[in-house]
Order: sequence, then structure tokens, then C-alpha cells
Amino acid sequence: MTKVIPGRYTAQSEEPFVVFLIGMRVNRFFAFRKWIPTFLAMGTMLKTLLAHPEKGFLGGRTFFYWRGVALVQYWRSFEDLERFARSPDEPHLRAWRRFNKVVGFKDGSVGFWHESYLVQPGHYEVVYGNMPIFGLAAATKHVPAIGSLETARRRLGGENESAVPATLP
Repeated sequence: MTKVIPGRYTAQSEEPFVVFLIGMRVNRFFAFRKWIPTFLAMGTMLKTLLAHPEKGFLGGRTFFYWRGVALVQYWRSFEDLERFARSPDEPHLRAWRRFNKVVGFKDGSVGFWHESYLVQPGHYEVVYGNMPIFGLAAATKHVPAIGSLETARRRLGGENESAVPATLP
């Protein structure tokens, strides 16, 4: 079990980063030959990325939802993400080509989606209360949400008073 860290924490990064959301949706459950390889391809990609942090992948988390799976990923830059996606030496391009050949956009048996957000330092805010190191904090720096980092507005560089002061352990 992952260790829960009591208290309020936030993530801190002095560098820009990319939040990349990607997922697939099973539209026809019995089309196993189409959606299972699509699902398994992400595992191959993640193994490669975790073994090679120099490719720019900072970390991420997998989530399951009704009819699908999604990943929240953090990347050092859009250039790193794009290089990984388009390189013939990386597993993504093979999976992309396979999807287009086997599934394509004709029968709608498997859906996919992705969203990319380019984030500048100071243009994000996160808070984690009584959680293991998670999300952006696992991909960057995990720090106490106190002082100038205590409220959402302060984490975004503004000023205000805490509506509910945090009690520290």
C-alpha cells in the first residue's frame, strides 16, 4: 500500500510542462480483436517511457471508467511528447498505424481521445490532503501547502486569506 502523508501538500515546478490526457473507449464490447490490442499497446508504451526518463515523460496515472481507460500524463515538453509519438523507433507509431489499419474510423468499435495542455510555471494550482504523493506532485516536486502556497489563489501567485486555515500535523 502506498504511504499516506498526513497534511496538505502541493506540487511545485519552476519549468513549463505538458499535461497529456489520453484514453480509449470500448464502443463494441465483443470486438475483442480490435480493442484488446489497443488497450495493451499503452502498457508497452508506458514500459518504454518508465525505462527511459530522458525521453521527457515525467510520470502519470491510469484510471478506468465505464467502457474505457484513461491516462493522465506529465511531460517535460510538447516537443518530447511529439517526438515520442512520431518516432519510428518508439512503440506509439506502430500502435497508431495498427489502429488505423485494423480499427480505423469505419465501424466505430473502439474510440480514442487525447488532450494536451501546455502549462507555464505559476499557471497551475493543485492541492493534496492526506494523500500519497500523487499526480503532478509525483511528477515534479511535492511540497507543503503552507504560507504562499496555502490557498488556490496564492498558489497561482495572488493574495488572499485562507477561508479555512489548515491544521498542520
